[in-house]
Amino acid sequence: MNIAIITGASSGMGKEFTIQLAPILHKTDEIWLIARKRDELEELAINIEELLGKRVHESGRKPRVKAVPMDVTDDVQLSHFAELLMIQNAGISVLINCAGVGTYGAFENLSRDESAQMVRLNVLALTQMTKFCLPYMRRGSTIIQVSSGAAFLPQRDFAVYAASKAYVYYFGTALGKELKNKGINVTVVCPGPVDTPFLSHAYGRYGQISLIKKLTMAKPEKVVRKALKDCKKKKAVSIYGIPMKLLYGLTRGLID
Repeated sequence: MNIAIITGASSGMGKEFTIQLAPILHKTDEIWLIARKRDELEELAINIEELLGKRVHESGRKPRVKAVPMDVTDDVQLSHFAELLMIQNAGISVLINCAGVGTYGAFENLSRDESAQMVRLNVLALTQMTKFCLPYMRRGSTIIQVSSGAAFLPQRDFAVYAASKAYVYYFGTALGKELKNKGINVTVVCPGPVDTPFLSHAYGRYGQISLIKKLTMAKPEKVVRKALKDCKKKKAVSIYGIPMKLLYGLTRGLID
């Protein structure tokens, strides 16, 4: 059995990856949607099943969509997930690590929980999910690590978030080099501001979204479409939009 796994699937980029990826996974038996919000996950799973029912591939095959409610930062739940993988003994064709959180504000004003949660989810959970899934991946498998344009430079009032996404960028690109000879592709997605619930959560009570972020904000469907195209081309990094590409080009010599 071949499975695809998407974390952070209940909303935002994770949900969009699910919507766009599901109809093209013709050789995948199951899609596992992972997030904490059970109701949203189950509703999405039903909607995707209905969508696939209308777009059955000419082979007549369509993947089953399975809601897997869990907190990827919880060690006990991660252990249960690892056991589930072992029991299923399935091959993983696609892993998309989309779960993430950000909180805007000066580091000294953030609570310890806010700072720690960014590190736990953006860094540790992503690393653990990749570690658990990698043994079940084979030649032709794909990993998509969702980073951010914030990874390109340190950002005032976004210090922990930008640092956590810089980790994802470096971890993902290095992992891609390590796995190249095994035929496992890794693409790191580095979008700028994306019009998802993430932004309203990130800024919350601490501040307003800046004008430049509003002007460069992208639609999630366009970012995901570009990411999937770049992944198919086996690109190490996927960047949507001219502003982010310019920023990447200007800063690459500083960070690489």
